[in-house]
Amino acid sequence: MSDINSANSPTEKRSRVLPPALRPQWTVRETVTLAIIGVVFAFLYLGWVQVWLVLQSVLGPLTMDVLMGFWFSGSVFAAWLIRKPGAAFGTAMLTVIVQIIAGNPSGAILLLTGLVQGAGSEVPFMLTRWKRYSWPVLIASGACTAVFSFLYTWFRFSYWELAGGLVLAMFVIRVVSGMLLGAVLGRLLAGAVHRTGVTSGLAVDYVDYQEGSAE
Repeated sequence: MSDINSANSPTEKRSRVLPPALRPQWTVRETVTLAIIGVVFAFLYLGWVQVWLVLQSVLGPLTMDVLMGFWFSGSVFAAWLIRKPGAAFGTAMLTVIVQIIAGNPSGAILLLTGLVQGAGSEVPFMLTRWKRYSWPVLIASGACTAVFSFLYTWFRFSYWELAGGLVLAMFVIRVVSGMLLGAVLGRLLAGAVHRTGVTSGLAVDYVDYQEGSAE
């Protein structure tokens, strides 16, 4: 019995040869998966623009902040499944590139949007050295993306010209949206897809090898 316990100890697990999904280098499977995620979420994001336009007449200037979090969900989705440096950032950039190609009227300015949001989404994972993908870290990613996004739109849309109370409400709502529509929804969608088995072989299948990665 002691031999079995020893064989399953953390030290023994770390001494094993790591599967490709847990090595620093990106595999072809991971690269292809990231590309697919980027394309799928790009079109989901384009569809979300229509939701924004419909609700804008009801919610007014707060509409973008209420809905903004969904535009962060792809990064959380990819990061939780792939668990490698750059997964969140790369997804954000891929989604904007695909949207530009697909004819998003915002045009090339989306590249800056993707850069800002991608950087924000990656920060919490970077701070854990890309070893933790628990709920708190994912929610921190959504919140951090919202903060980065808000700072960017502050300058782009001259928020300093708005009433202070409105700006504060926009900020709080966007952060909450980032945590709920970005992190929670992104994680739930990733979990649902993972349970189908189509993402087998990615790092999410090997959480027992990674210290501190418990869900």
